Amino acid sequence: MDFIAVLIGFGVGAIVGMTGVGGGSLMTPLMLGVFGLPPAVAIGTDLWFAGLTKISGSIAHWRQQHIDHDILKQLLMGSIPAALATIALMHATGVTKAWASALTLALGIALLITAVTVAYRQAWHAVGLKLERWLPQERKAAWTVASGVVLGVLVSLSSIGAGAIGATLILLLHPRIETRRLVGTDIAHAVPLTLVAGIGHATLGHVDWLLLVTLLVGSIPGIWIGAQLTRQLPDRLVRGFLCTALVAAGVKVIY
Repeated sequence: MDFIAVLIGFGVGAIVGMTGVGGGSLMTPLMLGVFGLPPAVAIGTDLWFAGLTKISGSIAHWRQQHIDHDILKQLLMGSIPAALATIALMHATGVTKAWASALTLALGIALLITAVTVAYRQAWHAVGLKLERWLPQERKAAWTVASGVVLGVLVSLSSIGAGAIGATLILLLHPRIETRRLVGTDIAHAVPLTLVAGIGHATLGHVDWLLLVTLLVGSIPGIWIGAQLTRQLPDRLVRGFLCTALVAAGVKVIY
């Protein structure tokens, strides 16, 4: 099983390297289906996996000044309190069967939403430009904080959303942002959010630390190799495979 975990970590890392998304979206269903983890433990373990794998990318974008600090602060103002409140509610109520059902449903919905965001990534920019007519600049800060709240709850409940969904929300509200700053800001926001939510799940005993380390052993070289392959494989082919996997996983989790 250790070899399988390394292999899965490598495969998911390669997909992240090729597409920039899909780590948490694919890892949590694999933890459920392959390793048989309870939903809460799969989500908690994946939060740590996502946060730790994105730290190096966040540092690199920070050094290259690819981060919009205003947008980042506004997102964190919403997401961190929302994540803490969600974890606090789980502590107060206990991890009941109702919570397990809610976590599973949130995971399935998040997978399907992620599939849509990945499939229609190019269209969101046009939608964002049209939204500017009804969304004046002075209101964007409040809407960005509100988006952070949504991401904080979604990530805490499902471990999914900080990547593809987060980038889509930024693009909708700030369509004129440069691509490199969009990616950098999204990654910089994902790291503290996933780690805060991950710490919260760890206090509830929702992390399989041994499996986490084994997955990371495979994912680190996988991300590097995936980044090299992205130059050779057609973008539509890679994203088509990712979307199909996300939809299949989402449907299976819900039903």
